[in-house]
Amino acid sequence: MACGSSAHTSSFLTLLFLFLSGVLVRGRDPFGCDPTDKTTNNLPFCRTSALISERVNDLIGRLTLQEKVRLLVNNAAAVPRLGIKGYEWWSEALHGVSNVGPGTKFGGAFPGATSFPQVITTAASFNASLWEEIGRVVSDEARAMYNGGMAGLTYWSPNVNIFRDPRWGRGQETPGEDPVLAGKYAASYVKGLQGDDGNRLKVAACCKHFTAYDLDNWNGVDRFHFNAKVSKQDIEDTFDVPFRMCVKEGKVASVMCSYNQVNGVPTCADPNLLRKTVRGVWNLNGYIVSDCDSVGVFYENQHYTSTPEEAAADAIKAGLDLDCGPFLAEHTEDAVKQGLLGEAEINNALSNTLTVQMRLGMFDGTPSAHAYGKLGPRDVCTLAHKELALEAARQGIVLLKNHGSSLPLSHRRHRTIAVIGPNSNATVTMIGNYAGVACEYTSPIQGIGKYAKVIHQMGCGNVACGDENLFDEAIDSARQADATVLVMGLDQSIEAEFKDRTELVLPGHQQDLISEVSKASKGPTILVLMSGGPVDLSFVKNDKLISAILWVGYPGQAGGAAIADILYGETNPGGKLPMTWYPQEYIKNLAMTEMAMRSSPSKGYPGRTYRFYKGPVVYPFGYGLSYSNFVHTIANAPTVLSIHLHGRHGSQNGTVSGKAIRVTHAKCSGLSLGVQVEVKNTGSKDGSHTLLVFSTPPAGHWAPEKQLVGFEKVQVAAGGRRVVEMNIHVCKYLSVVDRSGIRRIPLGEHHLHIGGIKHRVSLQAATLGIIKS
Repeated sequence: MACGSSAHTSSFLTLLFLFLSGVLVRGRDPFGCDPTDKTTNNLPFCRTSALISERVNDLIGRLTLQEKVRLLVNNAAAVPRLGIKGYEWWSEALHGVSNVGPGTKFGGAFPGATSFPQVITTAASFNASLWEEIGRVVSDEARAMYNGGMAGLTYWSPNVNIFRDPRWGRGQETPGEDPVLAGKYAASYVKGLQGDDGNRLKVAACCKHFTAYDLDNWNGVDRFHFNAKVSKQDIEDTFDVPFRMCVKEGKVASVMCSYNQVNGVPTCADPNLLRKTVRGVWNLNGYIVSDCDSVGVFYENQHYTSTPEEAAADAIKAGLDLDCGPFLAEHTEDAVKQGLLGEAEINNALSNTLTVQMRLGMFDGTPSAHAYGKLGPRDVCTLAHKELALEAARQGIVLLKNHGSSLPLSHRRHRTIAVIGPNSNATVTMIGNYAGVACEYTSPIQGIGKYAKVIHQMGCGNVACGDENLFDEAIDSARQADATVLVMGLDQSIEAEFKDRTELVLPGHQQDLISEVSKASKGPTILVLMSGGPVDLSFVKNDKLISAILWVGYPGQAGGAAIADILYGETNPGGKLPMTWYPQEYIKNLAMTEMAMRSSPSKGYPGRTYRFYKGPVVYPFGYGLSYSNFVHTIANAPTVLSIHLHGRHGSQNGTVSGKAIRVTHAKCSGLSLGVQVEVKNTGSKDGSHTLLVFSTPPAGHWAPEKQLVGFEKVQVAAGGRRVVEMNIHVCKYLSVVDRSGIRRIPLGEHHLHIGGIKHRVSLQAATLGIIKS
């Protein structure tokens, strides 16, 4: 065989590049404790047989003050005399390895990474095992890129803030409006990212932005100047729930404090939030990092301190360990010299960051010897990873309307499809924000093109849809086709970081395009909506000319294929909305800056999220249709459950107040409500079904209208049935929070709502003689 064939040349060049880039054979140079460096490899902090705490203490004891302060920032400086390289802490992996942070870059052997659906879409699957599996895949790719010198090991993801207001531009990054859903997502995704190797970490995740952060730029108020005035009740009941679950159940390695103030104190300077709550009460095993330039922001923008040295001291004393930005490196040494801060407090901060690096194996010498050291380019964008991205998109798509069973489309009758709309040929739009470079894209027209002949017209030049210049061609294509698919919605020009929305309706002339095309369409018209936040679709909800509506969020790199699979019935839709869809009137006279969750009829304040809002909606939280019909039956559930108190607590100390038991006084271990639900698929198609369990507590001032207490994804064959067993932790999920921020278990009748059925269960105190406050 001739030696000069193009295939052999290509293979040789690839191998040569991999060798030169250090990915093949040699691997990445050690971050620290290089076994070939005789001056450092025998130092105590390099001994992997020693306890990590001992290694960390030894290393800190060898650092000068000047070296220490340069390790307090994201671009931590090298310490050459100890053989330690510089490190960039800031990498992102919201829904795939991203190059938003400077710690990660694409190119060479790593041209891209698997880009999963935006978080709001993945959350709509209500599938915790899927979330964990996505995390595992993302961390495989992250480790591979780290081994190749293209990424870090500390990822400032996920975003678990509550999607409190439908206008928030970053709501797309979150798991939605429900705190239990957000917390379960956080714990599941973090477990996938960090691995299950005991105290060792595959990568280090970070739950952000703590806390009550859900406004970017609205009506002249931006996140750098916003003081969120939040009640103790709402902090405990809503805003802190996902973070607590992330730390206590997910065992996350990091928490990020936010830009905003909470009740007058910047979160990154608040010891009650950081040192007392995150580290003390929740027992964070990791580090606390600022949002980028947050310390500078509370000095320069919020004028919280008089000098930069006071700001540096306040942040570190509050419990901040790492600054994303240069501020602590520039001002901490002077803070020590001025007596505002002790060096021991800097040591505490470094102990937390260095411990995480040790848990990641960064001081273990040769990376190839690490458990994940053999991951490389072949482990990124694999066929299995791309299939998971497609499956995640399928599971996250929500069927909002299906008039007369117009969907699925028929392979026989719908052979020509007019695909119209500003997102009809979307690629980058499908991956939302905080995304990287996708492995590949399947746009909606490409996906549908695998099933039918496509007649493609944009209809609008972009999502702003500022004119009707392209309407005629779009209308004409709808007249010719067997069916019309309108792919409309939003993109990052409408909703994004630092860009909150002003309206809930579709931008520009999109509504006009939908109306005109549906009137002209020869066959059924299906509306496919791409968006992160909810859209007021009142105008088409009951319009018989619009046969069906799909919400696809931002469905990731395989979004077009997933859309087509649902349209043609290859996949039975099973997603549910993770946020309430409000009419445009909801935001009238409702300031985004008003943080209260509960409604106040006397003040004309409507309340927020399905838990507290009583008014009209376009589509409710948890809504989603299927091509099948699922019927629920309670197979087994108790009607009475006793709550036992710790022996040292009695009625005289307020254990039971207003017929509610303080959670801290109840014997919570093992206290769960076991419910068995039979789910029967009475339809003709196999399908996955999301079983949502809500609870309505006994009436009272504290209680929400209802709250999610459990969910499960179950696959049920056509005509088949499955029994799903759920254990609802009473103290966590059947409790409510009083005005003082104290979590209590209401006694009396709780109503469980599962689909269209209700079940009553009475919670009773096992200790009698009660009811004094």
